[in-house]
Amino acid sequence: MLSVKILGPGCSKCKTLEAKVRDVVIKNNIEADVTKIEDINDMMSYGIMMTPALVVNEKVKSYGIIPKDDQILKWLKGE
Repeated sequence: MLSVKILGPGCSKCKTLEAKVRDVVIKNNIEADVTKIEDINDMMSYGIMMTPALVVNEKVKSYGIIPKDDQILKWLKGE
């Protein structure tokens, strides 16, 4: 099962990214544990400078942007 984390304090962009990721997971039948991380210390441990950030299997895939659905799907499929 994939580990997917959305890092962000709860701003509108963070909520949008979380909703998009959950939607892609459901629509594509992907087994993933999607977690929202809001603790600043936990976020800083990933070395990001901007939110929202997307982490897949402990690898930062994006930060400071809301990626398109097709890009999120590629990352979730390991591409």
